[in-house]
Amino acid sequence: MPNFEWNDLNISVDEDGFMDQPEDWNEQIALALASTESVDVLTDNHWKVVNYLREYYKEFGIAPMIRKLCKQTGFSLKEIYDMFPSGPAKGACKVAGLPKPTGCV
Repeated sequence: MPNFEWNDLNISVDEDGFMDQPEDWNEQIALALASTESVDVLTDNHWKVVNYLREYYKEFGIAPMIRKLCKQTGFSLKEIYDMFPSGPAKGACKVAGLPKPTGCV
């Protein structure tokens, strides 16, 4: 399995850059993964999305659908794309340390 190195971190990822072991996620890893998604700084709004994704995944074992993500965080889809240019599935879920979603989020 490939590894992603950032500063002093060495993260095991799949071929698409998603963490192999989501249970190892922490805020430092989120910053490292954000750097792969053209996100230089994680603002409070980024963290609101990331934390919601993590909580939902922890409870249901999958990423939420896009409509639910937007409704629960209060952000429009455009705002989420502004924060995570590659979108909620690729960018936001990757930064949140979730496995690669199999469907739409």
